[in-house]
Amino acid sequence: MADSDGYVKTAFLSQYNLIALGGAVLFSAVSMDPLALLVAAGAELVYLGVVPSLPGFKRMVRRRRALERRASEQQTVDRMLEELSPNQRDYYHALRDLRDKTLENYRRLPGGALLAESSTERIDALLVSFVRLLSTLNNYRHYLNNMDRKPLEKELAELRVEMSGGEGGSAELQGIKKRRIEILEKRLEKFDRAAESREIISHQLASIEDFMRLLHEQSITQRDPETVEAQLEHLSMEIQATDETVREMEKLITFTDELGSVAPPMERQRVR
Repeated sequence: MADSDGYVKTAFLSQYNLIALGGAVLFSAVSMDPLALLVAAGAELVYLGVVPSLPGFKRMVRRRRALERRASEQQTVDRMLEELSPNQRDYYHALRDLRDKTLENYRRLPGGALLAESSTERIDALLVSFVRLLSTLNNYRHYLNNMDRKPLEKELAELRVEMSGGEGGSAELQGIKKRRIEILEKRLEKFDRAAESREIISHQLASIEDFMRLLHEQSITQRDPETVEAQLEHLSMEIQATDETVREMEKLITFTDELGSVAPPMERQRVR
């Protein structure tokens, strides 16, 4: 039985289903009558064949999963918020207020309760991305503020002069110096990419803020649910683009940290 969405598994692990199965097994054991167990097994097969395919059951499962996902995301957001600066937390809470006002305006539309419910998850996803981007931006700032590229550039220039001037030494020593040149070049390249990524994140954060304000302003003036739904489709595209940016930026800062963490000035000197 195919169960790619997990509806059959959810139905089987339902508290009431497990209680019923346990009761049937216990009754069969106490009464020493296998017929009760066979009846329970047949009923279970019918239950698993019918209930997981019911639209109402699927809606209930999706709603429950959405609530669990939002609760998990909120825990992540709360942890990240503790690490943000007070000014950054104020920005987030301002967007949360805009979210609440926007949803309240949706509820005033014809059929607005359903519209507000369907848009809540999408807006919350954008706010989660906002906090993740803020956290990643702080990581980039920390990296760039503690990374002094001048000593790297100086050492790289000295190595290049040694190699080009025939002062590379033995073949083994030349190989080591060549490898060091490659590493220093990569570190400088990552520094440049980190600086560019910091700018990308800053503009993406501003884009989210602008979009949230636009959504709120349009929720005041737009009275047509279909128009609002079109705006929410645009919101979904915005979320997807933001998530891709978040993943890319998080991946890059992780790789940058692995490439070479910043050492104190004395430790960065070459051992001779």
